[in-house]
Amino acid sequence: MTRRARERALTLSLYAVFLAIVVVFVLLADWEAISENFFLAEGFTGTWRSMILVAAKNTILYTIVAFVGGFVLAMVLVLMKLAPIPPFRWLATAYIELFRGLPALVVILFMGFGVPIAFGWRPPGGVVGAGLVALMMVAGAYMAETIRAGIEAVPKGQAEAARSLGMNGSWTMASIVMPQALRIVIPPLTNELVILLKDTSLLFVLGMAASQQELTVAARNFMSTGPSAGTATSLVFAALLYLAITLPLTQLVAWMERKQKRSR
Repeated sequence: MTRRARERALTLSLYAVFLAIVVVFVLLADWEAISENFFLAEGFTGTWRSMILVAAKNTILYTIVAFVGGFVLAMVLVLMKLAPIPPFRWLATAYIELFRGLPALVVILFMGFGVPIAFGWRPPGGVVGAGLVALMMVAGAYMAETIRAGIEAVPKGQAEAARSLGMNGSWTMASIVMPQALRIVIPPLTNELVILLKDTSLLFVLGMAASQQELTVAARNFMSTGPSAGTATSLVFAALLYLAITLPLTQLVAWMERKQKRSR
């Protein structure tokens, strides 16, 4: 048997195993119990307004605010890390390593409860504002490293050519290097946007008013109250809404990566 024939036989065997698993699941699953506990019709029809018009809207809004704030912070950190002044570089490096090493949940709890207890101060926006500031702080550290890598990926000849034309370092960075770097890092930054969207679910630990709830909090509440109480239908609904938002973004990332490979 040739190598290609063996590979084809292995592929067909894996397909057969997968098909067998699906058939066994279909035959043995209690579809009535699955329908009643995960796909209760009243759980969708009775909660869609709150899940879509309030929870999903808040999730998207929180994601955008955290991403924009994190991006601005990341730009500041990158400029500090590339600055010729050593203390600026040390401070930026310490911040990036610290917040890349801490779980987002710990930072959210720190900003939501630790800072108010210690200093009697809470960021604007109450608990939601505190949570968003925490997400910005964590996202800014990750995006700073992404943008720095993008800057280093720009050929050094670009900056040298600009300086040979009389452009100073700041103008070269702003008009030549940074636009090319941002084009390179668009796919990983879009991935960071997807991660942030999912991380908004961590805000549940701070407690929220009904009008401030994001998808995870709303789904958890509907598990105990409302038409889908006592079932996991609301969690399935939230999962479907998350997928409806994230799948187009991940496909966009894949398309941009393929486009960049073709251009190279």
